[in-house]
Amino acid sequence: MSVVLAIGDLHCPFTRKGYLRFCKNVDRRFSCDRVVFIGDIIDNHASSYHESDPDGHSAGAELDFAIKEVGKWYRAFPEATVCIGNHDRIVNRKAFTAGIAKKWIREYGDVLGTPTWDFVESIDIDGVVYCHGDAKKAFQRASSNMQSVVQGHYHPESYVIWKTGSNCRVFGMQVGCGIDKDSYAMAYGKYGPHPSVGCGVIFNGKDAMPVLMDL
Repeated sequence: MSVVLAIGDLHCPFTRKGYLRFCKNVDRRFSCDRVVFIGDIIDNHASSYHESDPDGHSAGAELDFAIKEVGKWYRAFPEATVCIGNHDRIVNRKAFTAGIAKKWIREYGDVLGTPTWDFVESIDIDGVVYCHGDAKKAFQRASSNMQSVVQGHYHPESYVIWKTGSNCRVFGMQVGCGIDKDSYAMAYGKYGPHPSVGCGVIFNGKDAMPVLMDL
């Protein structure tokens, strides 16, 4: 059984100032023994399929800044599981579109300098599924599978909702995010809901609590 720290979307290098310090404090406060990054470690704004800011960084410069930012997280949490998010996949998707074989593509850890991080699509810890969650929201996924789920992707949402049956109960948890809403890469959400900046703590697969950062 584990106390898991679930860290929200980082979107490096467009991460909110102070979010790393906040997550480290939560880790110490609850004596977490496992760490899961819930996905979108990097943003890949310049490489996106959507419009990118012509006044922003080039793809190469953005990646350099992202690697530097990720390095701070790696030093803080050298042993961690990383759920691969839709933004993390952008370069692989671009390569697929261009007809480039997988053998040409480097592993995430090789590029980001994080050899002891385990990059996965999803992981089950103590009966709870951790995933990025770009197909369904957490409560929908938990309800349809009757298995507890922790996920990110939906920046404005941080919650735990329970569903109970005659002999079981499961929860769906959205952990929030750690994005800098004022960065040019987040301009698409300028007029949308405010991001919920926070993380989550999951206790032995039985209970879960969102923790919000002071704004």
